[in-house]
Amino acid sequence: MDYKGLKLDKFQEDAINAIEHNKSVVVSAPTGSGKTLIADYIIDRDFRKGIRVIYTAPIKALSNQKYKEFSRTYGEKNVGIITGDVQKNTEALILIMTTEIYRNMVLSRDSFVSNISYVIFDEIHFINDIDRGYVWEESIIFSKPNVRVLCLSATIPNADEFAKWIESIKQHEVIVVRHEERPVPLHVSFYDAEIGITSLKNLNDAINTPSYDKVMGRRARHRPKNPSHLDLVSEIKGNLPCLFFCFSRVGCQKHAIELLNRKLFQPRPEISAFIRTKLENSSPEINKLTSTRILRQTLPFGIGFHHAGMLPILKEIVEELFEKGMIKVLYTTETFALGINMPAKSVCFESLRKFDGVSFRFMNSKEYFQIAGRAGRRGIDREGFVYVMIERKHFDYEKIKKLVHSDTSPIFSQFRLSVNTVLNLISQHDEKEIDDILCRSFHSFQKYGTKFMDRENAISHNAFSNWKKKLQKMGYLQGSTLTDKGTFASRIYSDEILIGEIFATRLYRGLDEYKMLLVLACLCYEGSDRTEFYRIHASRFSEELKKILWNDPFLKHEKRFREIDNLTALIHPLYHKRGIFSVIENTNLLEGDVLRLFRQMTDRFGQIKSATMDDKLRDRISACQKLIDDCLGEVDTV
Repeated sequence: MDYKGLKLDKFQEDAINAIEHNKSVVVSAPTGSGKTLIADYIIDRDFRKGIRVIYTAPIKALSNQKYKEFSRTYGEKNVGIITGDVQKNTEALILIMTTEIYRNMVLSRDSFVSNISYVIFDEIHFINDIDRGYVWEESIIFSKPNVRVLCLSATIPNADEFAKWIESIKQHEVIVVRHEERPVPLHVSFYDAEIGITSLKNLNDAINTPSYDKVMGRRARHRPKNPSHLDLVSEIKGNLPCLFFCFSRVGCQKHAIELLNRKLFQPRPEISAFIRTKLENSSPEINKLTSTRILRQTLPFGIGFHHAGMLPILKEIVEELFEKGMIKVLYTTETFALGINMPAKSVCFESLRKFDGVSFRFMNSKEYFQIAGRAGRRGIDREGFVYVMIERKHFDYEKIKKLVHSDTSPIFSQFRLSVNTVLNLISQHDEKEIDDILCRSFHSFQKYGTKFMDRENAISHNAFSNWKKKLQKMGYLQGSTLTDKGTFASRIYSDEILIGEIFATRLYRGLDEYKMLLVLACLCYEGSDRTEFYRIHASRFSEELKKILWNDPFLKHEKRFREIDNLTALIHPLYHKRGIFSVIENTNLLEGDVLRLFRQMTDRFGQIKSATMDDKLRDRISACQKLIDDCLGEVDTV
C-alpha cells in the first residue's frame, strides 16, 4: 500500500486497515519507525470528510510542534490548538491539545468533544507516569462510546493487556499492531575515561581486572577518572550530528561553552545571520539574557543547547537550525526526546542515572529507549549510534545490560481519584453508573482481569467513599448533591479544595489583585533549595495575606503559602507593570521557568473565572490576567 508517495510497512497497513473498519488501535513500535504516519492517515481522511479529529500530546512542546506541522499541511485556518496557556482556532476540524485538556472536557461532558471520530493519544505510555498517568486512563474511560482511539507508543510489552482493557470498557474491537524492527539499526557503545569507546563486555572485563596495586597489596594510587563529554565528542566527530542528553539545564549550557572552547568546529557566518533575523523583531532585552549570549557564541560553530528553561523564541531558533542540519552537537534535557521529531545520527548519554525529584536512580528501559531511539535518521542514515558515558563508581554490569538490551518496562495503572473526578462523577452520573465507572480502571483490570466489573473487587470504591465523606464534611456536597462550592470545585482541575476554600467562600473578598496574584503564585511555584530571590518586597500587604490564610483552619496547613515573602520578588514587579525582564533580574530562576509560572497562574485564573458566578471576582481575575499578559508581552509565548 502506498500513502503520500511512501511504500507503507506492514504494521502501518494493518493499523490503517483496522481504522477503515472503525476499530480502535494500539500501536507498539520503536521510536522513529513511522507511527505518526498512521495518525496522519486518520487526520487526512476525516478532514476531507469534514469530521473533527483530536490529537493529544503529553507536553506542550509536542502540541506546539504538531500545530505548526499540521498548519503547514492543512492551512492555519483548519488547525486549532488548546493548551493551558494557548487557545487558537478552537472550532477547527483538526484540533491539537494536551491530554489534560481533553480529559477535562470528557470528564465534564463538554459538548466541544461530542462530535469527533478519533482521538489520537501520542506517547500513550505516559499512563505509566506516577503523577500524571491517571489523566490518560480517565481520558479513555470517559470518552464517548462512539469515539475510537489510536494509541501510539514506543514498545509496550503488555500492549495486549492494555488493548483488552480498552475493549472491555468501550465495547468495541481494539487491535494491537506491533513492529519490532527499527528502520535504522542501532549500535550501542560505552565510553570510559581510561579505555575510550568500547563494548559493555569489554568495559566490564577491564573494570574487574585486578590492578597492579591491588595484586601487590598496595593502596590504590588514584581514583578512576570520570569521562569527559569533550573527549567523547572528539572521538565521534565522524558520526555527527549528535543529541547529547544531560539531566541538568545549567549543565547543558555549561557543556556548550566547554565544547566551544575545544575549537573542534569551524564557524558558519550564515548561522549568525539567521539568529539576527529571528531576533530582529523581538525585545532587545532578550539579547542580554545569559542563554542568548551563550547561544550567539556557540550556535555559529554548530553547538547548541535546548531545555525547558529557555524562552520560546530561543528554543525555536535552536529547533529550526537543527532541522536545517546546521547543528553538530545539541546538549539537551530529556524532554527533547518526548515525541519531538528531531532525530540525529548519534545520541549520547551523560549518564544512565537521573534525579527523579526525590533521589538518584537508574533510568528504566522505557526512558532509555525513548532517548536512544532518536539516533538514526530514516532515509538519511544507514545506522544510528548510541554512546553511554560510564562513571565506574556507578557501574552495574547486570543492570546496564538488562536496561539497554530491550524495552522490558510494561505499563501499569496509576489510577487515583482526584477531587475533580469525584465531584464530576457525582454531578454527571447516578449511583449505578458511578459503580460501573469505578470498576473500569486499568488498575482493576490488571488486578482482577475479566472479573473486574465485580463491585467487590474495585478498590476505587473505598477511595470514592472516603472522598465523598470528606467533601460532605467540608460543604462541597449535601448528601449526593453538589453545593455551590462543590459545583465551583468541579470546574477546577488541580488544588480543587485549596482554590475552593479561597475563591468559593467569602475569603476571597478580602483579597485585592496583588494578594490574588501572590496566592496563585504560591500554588503554582515549584520550589527548589537552589532558587534565590534577590529583592524581597515584604510589606503590610503580604502580612495581611498571611494573616488571612493562617487564620483559616484548612489553609493554614498548606506549606506552599510559606513562600509568600519570597514570591513577592516576582509578583511585586509584575503588579507594578514591570516587564518580564525586570522580573527575571530578581531571581536565579531561568527565564523559561518564570514564564511557565506566570502561564500556569493564567491557566488557574481562567479556571476560577469559568467556575465562579461572581461578576466582581471575574473582573478582578481579568485584571490579574491582564497584568500577566502585559508583563509577558515582550516575549513570544507560543
